[in-house]
This record gives sequence, structure tokens and C-alpha cells, in this order.
Amino acid sequence: MTIDDYRREINRLDSDLLRIFNERAALALKIGEIKKVLGIPVYDPDRERRIFEAMTEVNPGPLENDAIVRLFERVIDESRRLERLRTKGI
Repeated sequence: MTIDDYRREINRLDSDLLRIFNERAALALKIGEIKKVLGIPVYDPDRERRIFEAMTEVNPGPLENDAIVRLFERVIDESRRLERLRTKGI
């Protein structure tokens, strides 16, 4: 394969990631609506810890587990931010 072939594959994966990130965010917003009704806080450190543990347990590499945690921290931070904005009616 050429560099262009690899870049096309990366572009395809980036499009997949974008779709997946937005699907995940939409689900997080639905959870945020339920949390608001039930009076549950947006931030759930135990849930986040379980996500990090689960992802690092199945991580096949080449990304190191610390990198996986950082990536998921960012994704979760953005989901939490959206939940907070939505529950405040912004």
C-alpha cells in the first residue's frame, strides 16, 4: 500500500469515529435527561473508572493504556459538558 492508500483508510476511520462520537454523545444526552428527572448528578466517577478499566483490559495496542484512558477521558468530558448544558436548558 502507498501513503495515499493509508491516508484514505485513516480518512475512512476518521469518518467512522466522528459518527460514533456523535452517536455516543446523543446517548449520553438521553442519559442526562433521565438523570435530571431522577435528580442524579451528571458526574459519576465510579462509572468513568469502570469505563477506563474495561477499555484498558481489552486494549490490543499499539496505543498504551495511558493513552486510551486520556482519549476516553476527553470523550467523557465532552459528553458530561453536553449533559450539563442540556440540563441547564442552554
